[in-house]
Amino acid sequence: MQIYEELQARGLLAQLTSEEEIRKLVNAGGATFYIGFDPTADSLHVGHFMALCLMKRLQEAGNKPIALVGGGTGMIGDPSGRTDLRTMMTNETIDHNCECFKKQMSRFIQFEDSFDRTTNKAYMVNNADWLRDLNYIEFIRDIGVHFSVNRMLAAECYKNRMEKGLSFLEFNYMLMQSFDFLKLYEDYGCNMQFGGDDQWSNMLGGTELIRRKLGQDAHAMTITLLLNSEGKKMGKTAKGAVWLDPEKTTPYEFYQYWRNIDDADVLKCLRMLTFLPVEQIDEMDAWEGEKLNEAKTILAQELTTLVHGEEEMKKAEAGARALFGGASDDANVPAVTLKEEDFRDGVIDILGVLVAAGLNASRNEARRAVEQGGVTVNGDKVEDVKTTYTKDDLKDGILVRRGKKNFKKVTA
Repeated sequence: MQIYEELQARGLLAQLTSEEEIRKLVNAGGATFYIGFDPTADSLHVGHFMALCLMKRLQEAGNKPIALVGGGTGMIGDPSGRTDLRTMMTNETIDHNCECFKKQMSRFIQFEDSFDRTTNKAYMVNNADWLRDLNYIEFIRDIGVHFSVNRMLAAECYKNRMEKGLSFLEFNYMLMQSFDFLKLYEDYGCNMQFGGDDQWSNMLGGTELIRRKLGQDAHAMTITLLLNSEGKKMGKTAKGAVWLDPEKTTPYEFYQYWRNIDDADVLKCLRMLTFLPVEQIDEMDAWEGEKLNEAKTILAQELTTLVHGEEEMKKAEAGARALFGGASDDANVPAVTLKEEDFRDGVIDILGVLVAAGLNASRNEARRAVEQGGVTVNGDKVEDVKTTYTKDDLKDGILVRRGKKNFKKVTA
């Protein structure tokens, strides 16, 4: 199976322009393609993971990835799919986040330090290099003239923001993203762009800009995937984002996230995110019950190994066995050590334990969890919100559980 057909079989392709040209180009390893990442945090999360896996698949098929970090567009923020204005970040914060992104991406993709058209190694560029010092009058005269305001206002990417008020700042985003593609086409021979299905309008703007500026014969192709809509859904949990940075989401928490996904999503995730053969995943279609749980374990193993390495995956798996399988070794269970300021007069109540361990966001939330019978310590249900613990009680650690899937070993 060639790479284009594999992307289809994995359910990744949503909309395309020039489908037959795209098929021939990527199957022949002739695409120099880019995917953009806005540096809104200092870590990638699982919502970006689909893009990283796609870049890896295409690179292994001989195509050349360009990872575009939005040091320039990040100063505005993409309005796609949003109902509010993004928080403004400083240049220093954006630049720091961009550096963090490259380190994490390097676990998945082979990068080169200087651009070489003859290799399929990835290259990272930052659109701050051409956006931050733009002359606005020249930009509007040269680029803005090719965009219809009527067509822009009808674009899907602006609909949610239009309800609450689209700022002129955000309105510029489509022009800037389109300009990115033009720059990459001219400077690096980038002939293809990939992005999520919520990016379609912005991406078509880039393709059209190249043809208007450079002539209809200019080859610039666009593909959107089930990338951001699926990825953003997967990237969020009730407690927030699932990060690729182990300091933000531990390997154990990362493993458990995939081990506990909805039954309806497990095969979809196996196809889109793992590198298991499609034929092997297809055989799992009929799995139910315990066999479906086995598929979830395979998914958790594969993705945790990809992101954190095999050793960390095995530790996470051992931690899960200790909690769920009755094993006596809890060395790999996620742990937290309480600080001196967590105690008052040498004691801490159960509400404070839950908050300090990150199992509840507030004491009120922790109180509800206890009152509803959802909290246990070392297997025993906590029924009194006034239950307290001394440092001596916590010397060897206690296993605190909130609900069925949230645990921490708490020590002092």
